[in-house]
Amino acid sequence: MTVSSLQSRGDRRPAGVGQRPDSRALSNRILEHAGTGIPRAQFLKEASQILIEFTVCDVVRLVLQDRGRRYCCELTCDTSRPFRFEVTPNPPDKSAEITWSAGKNEALEQLCRDIMHMRIDPSAPWFTDNGSLWTSDVGTLPMEGLREPCPECGPGIHVDEDCRSLALIPIEAGQQRIGLLQLQSAKKALSLEREIEPCERLAQTLGIALVHRRLQVELRERVKELTCLYGIAKLGAQPEISLEELLQRTVELLPPAWLYPDTACARIVLSDHTYATCGYKKATQSMKADIVVNGNKQGFVEVGYIWEMPQLDEGPFLNEERNLIDTIARDISVIVEQEQAEDEKSRLQEQLLHADRLATIGQLGAGLAHELNEPLANILGFAQLAAKDPALTGQTRQDIEKIVSAALHARQVTTKLLVFARETPAEKTQVNLNSLVEDGLHFLQSRCTKAGIKLVRNLPKGLPEITADRSQLLQVLTNLVVNSVQAMPHGGRLTITTGGDDAQVLLSVEDTGTGMSEEVMKDIFNPFFTTKDVDQGTGLGLSVVHGIVTSHGGTIVVESTINRGTKFVIRLPMESPQNNSEGQDG
Repeated sequence: MTVSSLQSRGDRRPAGVGQRPDSRALSNRILEHAGTGIPRAQFLKEASQILIEFTVCDVVRLVLQDRGRRYCCELTCDTSRPFRFEVTPNPPDKSAEITWSAGKNEALEQLCRDIMHMRIDPSAPWFTDNGSLWTSDVGTLPMEGLREPCPECGPGIHVDEDCRSLALIPIEAGQQRIGLLQLQSAKKALSLEREIEPCERLAQTLGIALVHRRLQVELRERVKELTCLYGIAKLGAQPEISLEELLQRTVELLPPAWLYPDTACARIVLSDHTYATCGYKKATQSMKADIVVNGNKQGFVEVGYIWEMPQLDEGPFLNEERNLIDTIARDISVIVEQEQAEDEKSRLQEQLLHADRLATIGQLGAGLAHELNEPLANILGFAQLAAKDPALTGQTRQDIEKIVSAALHARQVTTKLLVFARETPAEKTQVNLNSLVEDGLHFLQSRCTKAGIKLVRNLPKGLPEITADRSQLLQVLTNLVVNSVQAMPHGGRLTITTGGDDAQVLLSVEDTGTGMSEEVMKDIFNPFFTTKDVDQGTGLGLSVVHGIVTSHGGTIVVESTINRGTKFVIRLPMESPQNNSEGQDG
């Protein structure tokens, strides 16, 4: 039987050929296709076309088992019937065998399994030494029900009703049989006997090519994955790059590392910020990995396909891609942790520098205060003596009063310097915070009234006493109230609130003044920092407040909004740190 005698309209076989192609040339073609690493479905279609050309059969069917999945394909010589390709997972029960045949034909299924497990008699007239079945007349096979009708047959092994010539050839990879090749023709007495041995050689080549194609694909994918990881490592090694730029450039490296880069998209979500590939679209199929920073989930990495893709290990994704995305998420976690560590290091260094500056200023302030106290005392003493002279004129007396006032102000500044430098010993006693607030406001009430400020007191009864230096806490209250008054030049409301529990007490001073920016709030506790005019402040008030509060083991927090006001909240423990240590030692 010649190829030309089987030509018909719509036939996939090449026309005008008087001799079948050489099997060795076709084997080379199959191996060449495998070497390109094309997708499995495309490779099986090309291989099936080559088998159609060589065998002059009407139908070629392949059923393969690989990595836990069953791959089936079917190609006919009729171009009006499209190439069929199907992937199905193996049964959940690992002890169950793969189903080779289509439909529910038990006789055909048993035949396929016997061939796959080499449970056949090579001496039988229908089998070759390699265990392949062939016949030029299906009717002679001693198997009833081999061609039972199967209206819903898939692309698995099945014998069509018009089949006359049939071959079932095992496909081997190494020493393992991985699939079956079915050749079928409607022509009776097709010369399969002459062709079966070359077909078996082609089947062996196909088995080798399948393994080779898979290795080529795996090698290509591993190179893509390593390229992606190398690119991320290079980005992480650039100290000048910001975290935002690093994440954006990282997300652009992800799609090329996946199996179908043309339809892949990716995004990184970190702390409510999203970094996505250009033209990002919501994926129909995706895989995610959490970004965990210092034990807390901070976001995730997501890669997906915008079109439906064939099922593989995890949906349309490979197991290696799961490992890749998990590695990328861990790498990002490490980068974020390093970034946070650098920020924390800078913050601690700034704190150390700040503490060093405070210590230096404290030492200078203490020395300066001690040096100024003696001349100030002399100035004040002699000025007060001079003021008692009855012979003084009115103008001279006024000038001496100005000298006394200036000397008192200078002494007040030196006292603040000593408090800041902690050169003044604390005298801690039991203090009732409500009583202290009432006493302090008694002297400040008139100033608030003159400035058009409404003074509001929220002083709950039964507030427990604390161990503290009363005069220092009065200074804290006075400084905060004076600051609030100066922040409300056109009047407003000043609210003083106290509270507490068994562990600590609270003092809140809140105004409706001009407020402060975040930049100003960062420096308000620094000594000599002030936003006031030169003749309105020394810049020591809030630094003294901070020093007194911390010396009592407390904390001070400020909240402020421009043109809405400022709120200082001080929390003090029931007993000072010094008092606690004395009690423990005793």
